[in-house]
Amino acid sequence: MAVFITGGARSGKSGFAEAYAAKLSERGIYIATAQAWDEEMKERRAHHRLERERSGYVWQTVEEPLALAELLVFLETEHRSAAGRPAVLVDCMTLWLTNWMLRTDQAAEGQESNASAELEAEIGKLLAAVTAYSGPLLLVTNEVGSGIVPAYPLGRRFRDEAGRLNRKLAALCSEAYLVVAGIPLDLKKHAFAFEVD
Repeated sequence: MAVFITGGARSGKSGFAEAYAAKLSERGIYIATAQAWDEEMKERRAHHRLERERSGYVWQTVEEPLALAELLVFLETEHRSAAGRPAVLVDCMTLWLTNWMLRTDQAAEGQESNASAELEAEIGKLLAAVTAYSGPLLLVTNEVGSGIVPAYPLGRRFRDEAGRLNRKLAALCSEAYLVVAGIPLDLKKHAFAFEVD
């Protein structure tokens, strides 16, 4: 069962995801996709890890900024037949996307078509891994399309790629939530559906 959770910065989406994971399983695997490029980010990651440890819920934290698809395939194989499978929480998809965009852009050195093709291949691998994952899987992402249009090309490209990734993931997941001001809204329950003739 895959669950898509989106919202703005500090909306409460990660807290909701952690609470939901605790309802789905007695233990969890927290996949952190952030990379610590500076001291502030290192402190932030350490603070979040400490908060998870103090929550009373058993979390195993795995830091994986890039090989998320491969990790999900491994966890599916590792836990497929296990009783009491852990809830797997990925936080967050937009940081994973950022990591890949920066990596592919640097590797392609100005050849946008190569960078786009490599990014598309990684997204395809991720979508296949999410589709194949049979245990409780919670995917946290940022809603980035509600703000102003970024003033620079990479920002606009990120916004577009994040929007496309979020749509694809939400379509694959059996549940989708938008968290606003700490309140989770069930998107699939309230989704408009065209009548079929």
